[in-house]
Amino acid sequence: MEHPIFFISEILSALGWKDFAHHNPHLTHTWLVMVILIVSGAIFARNVQMVPKKGQNFLELILERLEDFMVEITGPEGRLFFPYIATVFLFILVSNLIGLIPGFFSPTADINTTLGLALCTFVLTHAIGIKVHGVKYVKHFLGPVWWLAWFMVFLELIGHFARVMSLSVRLFGNIFGKETVLSFLFMLACFYLAPLPILFLGLLVSFLQALVFTLLSIVYFSGAMEEAH
Repeated sequence: MEHPIFFISEILSALGWKDFAHHNPHLTHTWLVMVILIVSGAIFARNVQMVPKKGQNFLELILERLEDFMVEITGPEGRLFFPYIATVFLFILVSNLIGLIPGFFSPTADINTTLGLALCTFVLTHAIGIKVHGVKYVKHFLGPVWWLAWFMVFLELIGHFARVMSLSVRLFGNIFGKETVLSFLFMLACFYLAPLPILFLGLLVSFLQALVFTLLSIVYFSGAMEEAH
């Protein structure tokens, strides 16, 4: 099967990294997204003004809406993990959108990327629970009845590990589907006319999947902060 042509892979191939570039497009495009976010953040941070201009105003609007959305679910205590939520949302959103550009690949269309993000949420969920409750966090796994604790622990562990699968497969499946459909349409019609409706749908899917992953992460963090019943 012929591999699609990605600009970054071709550039790295010319630099002598052909095998790595063609076998790991999710890594090379993850690095690209990281560079985009870091450079954009540095530019906005350097030019921060009391009266924001268009770029700063747009970024502040996104972050303020995201923070308000999170605080409505978690309360003010949720600001503890807002930096992670904002970073994950922006990373997933840019990763989803970059695949809409011909010659580029969405890192989130690879299960390795989405699994890594899901594991980050999984680990941070329990880190927050331990930070808030200390050793009492274990009560979240024991259930309300002591003589069923052994069974509840088993169920809770299955449920928590299922979250990793749910987060990773949902994001991967939707973005991979979007990438696959667009690839076929671009091959059938070399111009944007045929894929145009799918491009608009891809924009919607890209935003919604970033929001869904972020929302579920917030819900898991909020659950870890609550008192066990």
